[in-house]
Amino acid sequence: MALNAQQSQEFVPIKEIRDGIIILKDGGYRAVLIASSINLSLKSAEEQTAVIRQFQNFLNSLDFSVQIVIQSRRLDIRPYILTLEDRIKNQNEPLLKIQTKEYMDFIKSFTDEVNIMTKSFFVVIPFSSTLVKPTEGIFDRLTRSSAGTSKPAELSEKENDIAQFEEKRSQLDQRVSVVASGLSGLGVRTSQLKTEEVVELFYKTFNPGDISQGIKL
Repeated sequence: MALNAQQSQEFVPIKEIRDGIIILKDGGYRAVLIASSINLSLKSAEEQTAVIRQFQNFLNSLDFSVQIVIQSRRLDIRPYILTLEDRIKNQNEPLLKIQTKEYMDFIKSFTDEVNIMTKSFFVVIPFSSTLVKPTEGIFDRLTRSSAGTSKPAELSEKENDIAQFEEKRSQLDQRVSVVASGLSGLGVRTSQLKTEEVVELFYKTFNPGDISQGIKL
């Protein structure tokens, strides 16, 4: 029997995504960076050794764990094919139109026979902290001052949630800066994913049948 959407969500540990920050059901926070790659095969043996050692030193310098995720997907050539089709329509020279058509057919047949893959690299940065109960008397006084109405207490909970989010995000942002700076020293460019990009990333992770290219740096 197929699971409905609500049942499926029980297997996803994400509570919400706010301002690009993933909030887990257990209270943990996660930020995701998309990173460029380095082609070591184009470097000399000495350069390869230097990059590997520098990367090792970067990892050893971190006082928190990170997760490196490599996502491989089949290259989506549909946008490129559409561009070629537009050129054929707008082409006035018969010979160029024929050549463009032949080239487009070659690209289609080649990609049908060979699975051309594109890889995306992500760095997941975590932050978790033990929730501390509010100072004795503060929350109780707010509750008692409501005089039987729930509105002030609800406002207080909302404000408390915002304060906790901003505090944790500040701590997470510091870790993001450390990781981005360390990778930049290796020549790796990074960019933190925004809310829409995080949603797209998880959608395509849980829907591998979608062959689109995905997020770009």
